[in-house]
Amino acid sequence: MLRCLVQEHPRQWEEMLSSAEFAYNAMVNRSTGKSPFSIVYTKVPNLALDVAVLPKIQSDAASKFTTNYSQMLEDVRKQLIKSNQSYKAAADIHRRQKIFNIGDLVLIRMRRERFPPGTYSKLHRRKIGPVPIVAKINDNAYTVELPVDIHTSPTFNVSDIWPYHSPDDAPIAISSSESSSSSAGED
Repeated sequence: MLRCLVQEHPRQWEEMLSSAEFAYNAMVNRSTGKSPFSIVYTKVPNLALDVAVLPKIQSDAASKFTTNYSQMLEDVRKQLIKSNQSYKAAADIHRRQKIFNIGDLVLIRMRRERFPPGTYSKLHRRKIGPVPIVAKINDNAYTVELPVDIHTSPTFNVSDIWPYHSPDDAPIAISSSESSSSSAGED
């Protein structure tokens, strides 16, 4: 980020480093909703603009400093927004949109964390289904009707849900058991 701030004058990076560090630590983080200064020191620091806006200051150096500092703050803010947009674009390339409706039959992937401690085995089923969706929390989370023998939360992330397609128009029987027999209808 500092490289973007000193592109025209690369030998001035040492002068810009402390200002860029201060600006970064004074900016509100989108994840925490607070600036790093306010988290560590429990108060927001006095900015140079807060001190330099006094009406008695008529110095050209102070005026130049506040102008340069405010411009640097704006450049840092623009660069952070630009980098966040590029991170989002890179993450969205691999994202696949899956929207389900209430009543749709789906297959659910059971991750290792979903099993009670000591009950997981490598031989456990990876997917359960078909099970119906009973509630939509948002586009990223759904609640399904799990079989009674599954003791876990019925809310799943969309990454663990796959649409169920019945083979060859066969009647759909909602069951949690998997058939190991080659004959149809046997459990």
